[in-house]
Amino acid sequence: MDKYSYLVESQEMLTDDIYSMWVKAPELVKDAHSGQFVSVYSKDKSRLLPRPISICDLDKEKGLLRLVYRIVGAGTLEFSTFSGGDTVDILGPLGNGYDLNAEKPILLGGGIGIPPMLRLARELRDKGVSKENLSVILGFRDSSFLLKEFEDIASVYVTSDNGAVGIKGNVIDGIREYDVSGDMIFSCGPTPMLRAVKAYSEEKGIAAQLSLEEKMACGVGACLACVCESKDVDDHSKVHNKRICKDGPVFYAEEVVL
Repeated sequence: MDKYSYLVESQEMLTDDIYSMWVKAPELVKDAHSGQFVSVYSKDKSRLLPRPISICDLDKEKGLLRLVYRIVGAGTLEFSTFSGGDTVDILGPLGNGYDLNAEKPILLGGGIGIPPMLRLARELRDKGVSKENLSVILGFRDSSFLLKEFEDIASVYVTSDNGAVGIKGNVIDGIREYDVSGDMIFSCGPTPMLRAVKAYSEEKGIAAQLSLEEKMACGVGACLACVCESKDVDDHSKVHNKRICKDGPVFYAEEVVL
């Protein structure tokens, strides 16, 4: 885990506020895997803290890292102006990713929690999970992105808040409507969605892994700014907390209280 200045390979706009950036980062990608994230630094020194962005995809042969992110403030607005040939400072890979211990996985991605599901789907496929047994349910706001890439490797089901794409509803509505079954749920999205995933996993008796979202400061576990309530006492803080950046961002559903 080191901070480097990397070369931007390319960037494109996927929707009005979502961008896809490929970065030449050979030192970073060699040990990176699904569920981890990176900290991306602004060139404006008045914005001291980096922005955490999940890993969307990796090309380890070419040393490329893909970040798909939404513009939510000045930092990510700045990142959206980068183009091929620019440089960007990145620290990573950070955090712990998904355990790929499933034969019939169900991937649930909501909003900007959709991009990290793409790398996860590729890794599960590379482990031998067939397209028929790899189910992905994507919950969009009002327009889709990355859809074709998911469809190439998985059985894909789509929902959206307003019904503009797929059925109207959320990912839990989708898993019920499409009658999707499996032996492990992998999920990433906003906290209300993850709370619903946790409840669904308990209802159906299916294990679930949750990738939690939280505002971060240091990103390496030192500042305790991004904690969540846990069932067990944390060895570091000695209370019922887990550091999302260091202990997560991926947890088993029974480990955390949402």
